[in-house]
Amino acid sequence: MLDTLAGRYARWLAALALLALFAAAPWARAEMAEIKVAKQYGISYLPLMLMEDGGLIEKQAKAAGVDVKVTWATFAGGNVMNDALLSGSLQFASGGVGPLITLWARTRGNLDVRGVAALNSMPLYLVTRNPSVKSVKDLTEKDRIGLPAVKISVQALALQMAAEEAFGPGQQNRLDPLTVTMSHPDAMQALLSGQSEVNAHFGSPPFQYQELSRPGMHRVLNNYDVMGGAVTFNLAWTSEKFRAGNPKLYAAFVKALDEAEAMINRDKRAAAEAYLRISKDKDSLENIEKMLNDPEIVYTTTPQNVMKYADFMFKTGAIKVKPESWKDLFFANAHGLPGS
Repeated sequence: MLDTLAGRYARWLAALALLALFAAAPWARAEMAEIKVAKQYGISYLPLMLMEDGGLIEKQAKAAGVDVKVTWATFAGGNVMNDALLSGSLQFASGGVGPLITLWARTRGNLDVRGVAALNSMPLYLVTRNPSVKSVKDLTEKDRIGLPAVKISVQALALQMAAEEAFGPGQQNRLDPLTVTMSHPDAMQALLSGQSEVNAHFGSPPFQYQELSRPGMHRVLNNYDVMGGAVTFNLAWTSEKFRAGNPKLYAAFVKALDEAEAMINRDKRAAAEAYLRISKDKDSLENIEKMLNDPEIVYTTTPQNVMKYADFMFKTGAIKVKPESWKDLFFANAHGLPGS
């Protein structure tokens, strides 16, 4: 009788241990039932627009055995997204290289925010209606420049680099007081109205091309000239906490992004039609298709020259720690790409 009781007790303990093992196993944990993804304005976010429009994340997650509801939000700049990511109300952010590097430096050792992949490489133009401004040296206290986020957006960083080049070492912040945080649509409207104090816009496609098509507008600066060539414009990022806790959803996002990028590169006209339909932009199909076919506009998940931003931000004190390599800024799924 005692042996029987002892045997039952032993089996009971073994069952408890097995249940504990299953509960502790990472693959046994349920992944999130709902995630939130953020995008911004313009054709640079077309991959994310296609992901939302086609339910591509949901499709890839379903193939991995996970049912998820994906909600989307549109933000004016990466700085606001970073706040949402830190609060846990957002799972995937997107924007320029500057906001990613800023959050990477701030969250090392805790949330460990890193890049998922690049979205594209694109030239960015500083456009003004002020005929007296031929270069950044001509900007005065009478000028105001609309851009997505003061100090940390890629436009703001490119302007700082241009200021340092124009005025000398230590002068990178000289033009910062002229900048105003605005969404691209609002900045374009202010510039074209002729009534706002904002008489310049450091924008992105398609806004910069639409502005230059209007009388009295001209380009002052191209960030490709400042950076010494093509460079990543937008990326997507998230936290290690989310990635580790939701490996299937993370992988679904990566696969959905690859799918969307392939769709754009396979048929630029269809991609232009989709952009106009989704964004409600009033531009012509011919103009958007022409932009997508511009050889300087490249949809790729490969990070390009992101270390140029990181080196500058460290040198100027915007971040306190410098990545040793571009791979430090990204999760392992991107490490096999020919990044820089």
